[in-house]
Amino acid sequence: MADSQQTTRVRASLNRGLVIPAHPLALDDDGRLDEQRQRALTRYYIEAGSGGLAVAVHTTQFEIRQEGLLQPVLQLAADVASEVGLGEDFVQIAGAVGQTAQAVSEAALARECGYDAVLLSLAALGEASDDKLIAHCEAVAAEMPVVGFYLQPAVGGRLLGFDFWQRFAAIEDVVAIKMAPFNRYQTLDVLRGVAASGRAKDIALYTGNDDNIVMDLLTTHRVAGPDGSPVDLRIVGGLLGHWAVWTKKAVELLHDCHTLADSDAVPAQMLTRAIEVTDTNAAFFDVANGFAGCIAGIHEVLRRQGLLTSIRCLNPNERLSQGQADEIDRVYAAYPHLNDDDFVAEHLETWLGR
Repeated sequence: MADSQQTTRVRASLNRGLVIPAHPLALDDDGRLDEQRQRALTRYYIEAGSGGLAVAVHTTQFEIRQEGLLQPVLQLAADVASEVGLGEDFVQIAGAVGQTAQAVSEAALARECGYDAVLLSLAALGEASDDKLIAHCEAVAAEMPVVGFYLQPAVGGRLLGFDFWQRFAAIEDVVAIKMAPFNRYQTLDVLRGVAASGRAKDIALYTGNDDNIVMDLLTTHRVAGPDGSPVDLRIVGGLLGHWAVWTKKAVELLHDCHTLADSDAVPAQMLTRAIEVTDTNAAFFDVANGFAGCIAGIHEVLRRQGLLTSIRCLNPNERLSQGQADEIDRVYAAYPHLNDDDFVAEHLETWLGR
């Protein structure tokens, strides 16, 4: 059963606003788990200043379940976090997918591995009614605190309306929502639903909109509350595949956004940075080809930095698209101030245990 003290602690941490990278999967050229590189990635995210990690999520590749890698991958990240000696403020989130029995089982496994919450994907319930979706979410929340997940349909998600989000936000052990529909209207459905539920102060809002990261973090979203009066909502952090690369700079970016949160004016340079970050995401996530190379693109950046030796994915059809490497070259050259290559180079040997 979900622990009320755990829920309270995780909620407080998430409400502060954190950088939470979606953890990739390190494979060698033969498709086997590269434990040394997997551990090095976790060390990188922690030492870059991340406030948490999301493991066994889309960026980790959902296929880890079919390959028998779910438990080993969850355990590796938890072990590294334990070895580093992180405090209770660090939030470890595990992905949970599938029909209700599977999702509850994965939440139980995450709890056994020492995780704090689960990021709950509803992609497997594509035709389910809102009533069935809410019952599913309540069953998982009874096992572990839940982070809601609006995954864009282009990579396997489903549409979820205002009514669903209002009911979802009312579930006691929901601690946060990651909004990643890559769509302004659908993001507003989530925000309106949370405000209308009356639980806006209890639920941390996180951007997963890799196409609009900076603006999500800078904007005060004013929507109607349960009695119709205005409620101001802020997206306080990010749980992002994009932040699986150049993570040190992401930590600096979130700090800047928090500093500006109560300002009456946003500097023009931050609006410029918003476009720069979106342009880099277009290259990494292979927007030109409908996100076909999004995971391989993240791997390619990590390979260039030396954190990975291979960009191989479990699904052999997931690879860099034609011209994607050139696009990554382009954004590297255009925005050198956004990468953290020097930071990685300074610490890589230590992270690899050499």
